[in-house]
Amino acid sequence: MAARKIRLLLNSGARINIVSVSLNDELKRLVSDGSIAYLAKEFDESHLDLCCYVVAATDDAVLNRRVARSAETRNLFVNVVDDIALSSAIAPAVVHRPPLAVAISSSGAAPVLVRRLREQIEQLLPANLGSLARFISRHREVQRRAPTGIRPRDVWERFLDSPGATAILCGDEKKAEKIHRALEQEGHTPGEVYLVGAGPGSPDLLTLRALQLMQNADVVLYDRLVGNAILDLVRRDAERVFVGKRRSCHALSQADINQEMIRRALAGQRVLRLKGGDPFMFGRGGEEIAELAAHGIIFQVVPGVTAASGCAAYAGIPLTHRDYAQTCIFVTGHPRADGTLSLPWEFLARSNQTVVIYMGLASVSLLCKALRDHGLAPDWPAALIERGTLPDQRVIVANLSDLPQKVVIADIRGPSTVIVGEVVRLKGRLQWFRYRESDLGVADACARPDPMPCESIHPSTVSDVSRRPPMAGNHS
Repeated sequence: MAARKIRLLLNSGARINIVSVSLNDELKRLVSDGSIAYLAKEFDESHLDLCCYVVAATDDAVLNRRVARSAETRNLFVNVVDDIALSSAIAPAVVHRPPLAVAISSSGAAPVLVRRLREQIEQLLPANLGSLARFISRHREVQRRAPTGIRPRDVWERFLDSPGATAILCGDEKKAEKIHRALEQEGHTPGEVYLVGAGPGSPDLLTLRALQLMQNADVVLYDRLVGNAILDLVRRDAERVFVGKRRSCHALSQADINQEMIRRALAGQRVLRLKGGDPFMFGRGGEEIAELAAHGIIFQVVPGVTAASGCAAYAGIPLTHRDYAQTCIFVTGHPRADGTLSLPWEFLARSNQTVVIYMGLASVSLLCKALRDHGLAPDWPAALIERGTLPDQRVIVANLSDLPQKVVIADIRGPSTVIVGEVVRLKGRLQWFRYRESDLGVADACARPDPMPCESIHPSTVSDVSRRPPMAGNHS
């Protein structure tokens, strides 16, 4: 164990002194060739006088404790192998591609897991990745001495996406030099806008392309439906601008958001417009890119998992089903300024279909009444999903007559999606995203195969719901 620690420290350029009753063959060789110094067989506190880091790797618990206390009195970092309580420093598992190093640590809690992760990262990173880092380092020094007039970061971002990076990894530095010179001579980098769907809330549901662009952006314009867990995945040095909208409270108007994207892109920035759900599903994505196109701004669109499919899947409610629904209709429940809804009710109030209402919380009473007035039965199944896909997701299964009342009792306030149709009956059998037993506190009657009124519920049975380990965020 001591030899393994010494190998890692030597890779870091440390000067190592060792105290040990005996040495194994590997340590004897290191001592003989001068790589490490052998001080003594027995430990003495004076051995720590010139140290900056101490490792206690003996199988003597008393001795390890003595070494740790001696280090502590000298304000030295100490790592006691397999003893977190005595350690003031934890040695991470390290993947070396000099000068690159990737460290993985569980703070001593799960060393076996850390080792497995290191093995996986070892396989992912090319063995000669360090040569790419050294190439960049050399050229950055030149750029500092003779500025080219363009941002070095822009050049390197494009270089890493070009065949130049691959050329370095393949040992063809001449080709890499040629590509790098060409990128430097291109001059000003045009700005670009990334219109990216952040999905319904859970960071697990982000697309790979979304993650890539979140790491490339110079600035992110985001709304309230994008939670902190997703924002934490944006490049750390990117500027963050909140442009969110709440009911009757807009941080910026849509016209102002459009102008802000255009202004920043014309200034050469890579602008990430991060929107909850999918940009083209009631997200005004079409309006935004129309403005970008009119001003000649380069843009790309990355679709996201929309609230309808994400929230329905996590609630165990299929949007279509051979026995219940051969059609699925998406509408917005956002009311007009006068509080009314203008929807094609004659098409919505039909059997054998599913109706998904985005932004339907404020108008849930109007929705349920209008659907009943246009022919659907009072006991027609309906559900409301609050903060779908997140750990505190709540699902209220009811029918058109009592859903509004249950929403009030449950004190639903978060972003919500309403689903109307016989597919709601399947929730009881298809639910997979685990709830506490307190979730609605009932075997929901409307989830049964036969249409029956939902059982009444008490407010205490619909609050304080958890699902999986905590993860912040909101959904579209």
